[in-house]
Amino acid sequence: MAKYGKKASKTVESAMRRRKRGTLKSGSGGTVKSRKQAIAIGLSEAREKGAKVPRKRTGARKATRKSASKKR
Repeated sequence: MAKYGKKASKTVESAMRRRKRGTLKSGSGGTVKSRKQAIAIGLSEAREKGAKVPRKRTGARKATRKSASKKR
């Protein structure tokens, strides 16, 4: 089963094109130069539109690992 839907890949594709043109803006208003940041913005836009995109990872997973290693 696919992790991402077609709509998600289209929005990421559009974000990558906007990055190449220099019109993609980050949350703070600056232009995006990083490829990874452009993908993240595309996925978040897809999430807002209701496309099939997995949820964002939260910090809870990291916290449980740290506490588990301290117990040993």
